[in-house]
Amino acid sequence: MEFSEGLYAVKVRAEAMQEASEAVPSGMLSVLGQRQSNFSFACMEAREHCKSLGIENPVCQVSNYLFPDCRVISGHLEALQFLRKNSAKYYFRRTKMLPVSGGFHTCLMEPAVEPLVKILGMIDIKKPLVSVHANVSGHKYMHPGHIRKLLGQQVVSPVKWEQTMHAIYERKKGTEFPSTFELGPGRQLGSILKNCNRQAWKSYNHVDVMQSSTDPDHSELGWNGPQV
Repeated sequence: MEFSEGLYAVKVRAEAMQEASEAVPSGMLSVLGQRQSNFSFACMEAREHCKSLGIENPVCQVSNYLFPDCRVISGHLEALQFLRKNSAKYYFRRTKMLPVSGGFHTCLMEPAVEPLVKILGMIDIKKPLVSVHANVSGHKYMHPGHIRKLLGQQVVSPVKWEQTMHAIYERKKGTEFPSTFELGPGRQLGSILKNCNRQAWKSYNHVDVMQSSTDPDHSELGWNGPQV
């Protein structure tokens, strides 16, 4: 899509999600667990706790799959507070509330879907020239209609980043991994890749976009071979 159209779609999406987040006190909780952690069971008990407080149709679910044993859980604030208080019971090693205004990527964002779908229907979306993976499923976008459908679903669906990493880096044993470049501030995506696929991470490089492209510190990156 055209860059200006993309920015406008982002604006519409952000405003609609903000309005939805103001309707219910909700948030997102980053959880570092371990193999014994049962995220689904923990969320179920958190919802039952909310029901005991008189909250109808409480929401508490995994909203981001980051890497093995690391999840983000979204939902009613009471549910997230319950999980933090009982973190030892669920074998959570660390929990941290994220500085966001709502329980994103859950059904709480349902009111934001229609405005986004409406604006996407007005935009001329073309088939990608390169492989682009949807974090709704981890699979590649196939055609413009597929893009419109999944971008709408993404607002209320968990972000399957871990699954996307596995899909991108899946290859036959002995095949070299591509060079991977993370563009922008921070190295968070590189850290996630390291936890998902250490072999692929060995070909990872970070590019700080605030530095000049002629910066000699970046001369070793090169652009040979496939990139992700």
